[in-house]
Amino acid sequence: MDAQPAPASSVHSLPASHPPVPVFAAALAILSWASAYPVVRLALQVLPPIPLAAARYALAAVIALVWVGWTRPRLPRVQDLPRFVVCGAIGISLYNILFNLGEQTVSAGAASLLISFSPLIAALLAVGVMGERLSVWGWVGSLVSFCGVVLVAQGQPGGLTFGSGAADVLGAAFSAAVYNAVQKKLVAVYGALATTAYVLIIGAVLLIPWLPQAVHSLQTAPVTGWILVVQLAVFPAILGYAAWAHVVGRIGVARSSGFIYLLSPATLLLAFLITAEVPSLRMLVGGTIILAGVGLMNTLGRIRLQAVQQKTPEV
Repeated sequence: MDAQPAPASSVHSLPASHPPVPVFAAALAILSWASAYPVVRLALQVLPPIPLAAARYALAAVIALVWVGWTRPRLPRVQDLPRFVVCGAIGISLYNILFNLGEQTVSAGAASLLISFSPLIAALLAVGVMGERLSVWGWVGSLVSFCGVVLVAQGQPGGLTFGSGAADVLGAAFSAAVYNAVQKKLVAVYGALATTAYVLIIGAVLLIPWLPQAVHSLQTAPVTGWILVVQLAVFPAILGYAAWAHVVGRIGVARSSGFIYLLSPATLLLAFLITAEVPSLRMLVGGTIILAGVGLMNTLGRIRLQAVQQKTPEV
C-alpha cells in the first residue's frame, strides 16, 4: 500500500538491510482479506448485494472517522479531492457492487482466483495509458493468465458471458486495477493508512442511498447477519489494510508483494472451513495457471518496475 524504499542488498548486514518479516501482521492481513470471500457469500443470504456493501462500509467509515479524529492525519488538499472521489467511487463503491453481485453465483475460491488477475489488468492499463512496456515474457504471462481466467470462469454458472457472475467479478478486478493506479499519488503524499481511511469514508458516502434498505433488512435478520457485517467491516476493510501497511513499512513493497500470492490459497482453505466449499479440479488448475502467468509477468515480464508492481488486493 505504501511506497517504501527498496531494501539494501548487502549480504553481510542482513539484520540491518533485510529486517525480519513481521509474520503476525502479514498473516493477519492475508487471513483478513481471505475471509472476506466466504463471509460475503454467507452475508448475501441475509442482505442483497448493494445494501450489503452499504452496511459494511458505513460501519468501516465510522471506524475510519474515529481513527482520523484520533490521529489527525493530513487533510486532503482541494486539488486532490477529485482523485479521492474517483478512488472511493471505483475502489470501494463500484468494486464492491460488482464483487457482491458476482459472488451471488461465483464461489468464494473462484472469486479470489479471478480477482488475482487484477495485477495483470493493471499492467496492461499501464501499457495502454501510461506508455509503459512489457517484455515478450510479460505478454506470454498475460496470455497464460488469461487462459486460466477463462478456465476458472467457464466452471462457474453462466461462464464468462456478459452479465454472468464471473464477468461481474472480473469487472471488480478491473476496478481494483484502476483504483491501484489512481491512488498511487495519494499514498505518496498522505501515506497508506490516511489514504485508505479517506477513500473508505468517500466510498461509504456514495453507498448511502442503499443504506436504508440495508438497515431494514438487518432489522429482521438473525444476529448472525449483524456479526457477518461487523466482520466484513472490521477485518478485511480495517485490520487487513492496517496490518498490510505495517508489513510494507517494515520490509518494503518488493519483499511484501510476494505474500499476495498466498491470498488465493488462504481463501480456498477458509472457504472450505467456513462454508464447506470444495474446489473443483478445473478451478485448481485454472487458478494455478492464473498465478503462474501473474508470477511470470511480475518477474521476467517487466521492463519498468513501476508498470506492473503488484499492489494491495481489494476485498
